Amino acid sequence: MTDHCSPAFAELAQSMGFSCAEMGGVVSFRSPFGLENWTLPVLGTLIIVGSVLALVHAVVRLRRRGDPTNLVLWFGALFFLFIIEPPIYFPATFGTEEYLGTMFAHNVFAVDFLWGRLPLYIVAIYPLMATMAFELVRMLGVFRRYGVFIGAACVGFVHHAFYEIFDQLGPQLRWWEWSADNEIAKPFLDAVPVPSIVVFAALWPMSLALCVQFFVGRHVNAGRRFSGPALVWRTVVVGLLASVGVLILPMPATIIGIGGNGWRAAGYVIELAVIAVIAVVVLTRQWLRLRPGSGEGLLTGADAVRYDNPFVRLYAVVYLVVFAVLWASALPDYTNAVDGVTANGDPIGNIWYTLACFAVAIAVVAAAWSVRQARPALSGDGPAEPALTPTS
Repeated sequence: MTDHCSPAFAELAQSMGFSCAEMGGVVSFRSPFGLENWTLPVLGTLIIVGSVLALVHAVVRLRRRGDPTNLVLWFGALFFLFIIEPPIYFPATFGTEEYLGTMFAHNVFAVDFLWGRLPLYIVAIYPLMATMAFELVRMLGVFRRYGVFIGAACVGFVHHAFYEIFDQLGPQLRWWEWSADNEIAKPFLDAVPVPSIVVFAALWPMSLALCVQFFVGRHVNAGRRFSGPALVWRTVVVGLLASVGVLILPMPATIIGIGGNGWRAAGYVIELAVIAVIAVVVLTRQWLRLRPGSGEGLLTGADAVRYDNPFVRLYAVVYLVVFAVLWASALPDYTNAVDGVTANGDPIGNIWYTLACFAVAIAVVAAAWSVRQARPALSGDGPAEPALTPTS
């Protein structure tokens, strides 16, 4: 479908080894053994399998406990994806060419949608990453003790850590390529646009978590049960409002950015710093409150509520181990890069930022495991959770 093949996209596609003009059809398939390199099928398998398992866990939890929070989160993330992504992939079609232009292009994977624009793993990564971040925060009891907004900020922070481990590596391994000339993407932190680091890594999951917890999670905590139609409209509203939220939350940086890219970057950094400070303080305090030997048997109120998600605890470890292997495989080319570009011509991310994100992600996962070990009776399906009563 060459009419969707802008010159900028065609150039990005060519640099990754495929022709935009040859990408045809709503869905396309290719052998996982014929991709750009071995890391693409590994990445796709990790994300797709994890997303499917997250969906299965969400369905099981709804059936066993009547708790639809994970299911609304999973489908709410998909609604957000299909609202936000198409205008980015096809700016000319949606009338956003003048404002957005072509920001990036994905490489081709085993399964792609929309004329090579949308790999299946991208569809899967939205609900998987949102589930991991949301549930890690939920397991530490943040929503119950600190409320919807603070809990959502913590989700954004945790999601940011997991996402940037992936985001900083992608350009070097040719999972995608950014358009260095696109003004909306500027400024860059090495190979990654600062807007991606803040908006897509932290603010959109914060917006989604806020909406999910406000419309569903807090009611479930109060012991309410939702009917089918009530879940459907809430899920749709969550997706719509999360999309609006991702336009509102970056507004301070957008306004400051009128003064130029440097000012916009400063605005983004300030927003991310505020979220980080809130999250670090809250998550640390919650872990100290629930950690082994802290007198957990005497906890009352919000801290006494028992919740666990074994799938997320386990799969978060798998995610971190796989990405540690992927980063290790990329290190030789990374260390030999000259002026931020490898010998193959691929831009590199920021290893120090990635290491900081690894540290945060590992700490949060370890906290979730330690809380579980300290309180072995806790279970997401256990009798200590409140009984649910019907509501619309």
